[in-house]
Amino acid sequence: MSTTTHTPGRLEATLRAQRDAGKKCLVPYITGGLGDDWLASLAAVIDGGADACEIGIPFSDPVMDGPIIQQANDIALESGVTPESIAADLRGFESPIPLAFMTYYNIAYRMGHERFAKMLNDCGVSGSILPDIPMDESDEWIATADENGVENILFAAPTSPDERLARTGVRARGFVYAVGLLGITGERQSLAESATKIAARTKNHTDLPVLVGVGIGSPEQAVEACSQADGVIIGSTVVRRLVEGQGAGAVRELIASYREALDTAFPG
Repeated sequence: MSTTTHTPGRLEATLRAQRDAGKKCLVPYITGGLGDDWLASLAAVIDGGADACEIGIPFSDPVMDGPIIQQANDIALESGVTPESIAADLRGFESPIPLAFMTYYNIAYRMGHERFAKMLNDCGVSGSILPDIPMDESDEWIATADENGVENILFAAPTSPDERLARTGVRARGFVYAVGLLGITGERQSLAESATKIAARTKNHTDLPVLVGVGIGSPEQAVEACSQADGVIIGSTVVRRLVEGQGAGAVRELIASYREALDTAFPG
């Protein structure tokens, strides 16, 4: 198992503290710029009890994402949202929990690695998640992220061999994103068996927090995933409420229901 040789950033330190207390980590995803007041959605996530939050920077071809998040991307883009506008909004928002940007590599590439990293720093975002750049092709970005204190989260897929999981554990920062199933994001009726398997396998190769995302659609499924994982990432079930116009109150209630289920099952 790889052990930490770097100084943990805010995101990693927060998730480690939750894990060390015997609790499970809850990290929702929301689409940046979605709706008239998307910061109200972020505030609702915080009020509901999230440990951290992923903020999606809308992209025209979000290849990892299912229909709900794709629809949210389209709505936000049509309203004129840009990476810079999301960052500008966050500069005036003091978040008590760490934040991570989730987007696609074309945005970082077109902006330039250094500029992209500095944008994260300037708006108080701790981590980055770029699912479409393979680890083996990301040396330059990883180096820039490390130099600028950006916690670059890497993925562990159900098909990843042990050797790759070990390298992922060494190079990742913040946490390792264990992909619960082969496919795109979205709510499922039951948790895929691969979700707990990839979490357990990944934890054999790193002491970073390991969180399962993709395919978690209920508090019960989150608890099941956390039988092996250190926490969960929930996205489509959150974004669906925003796309349907249910508002920040519905998001707060949803996050609180996951928080309650995890804290009841894993009280620490």
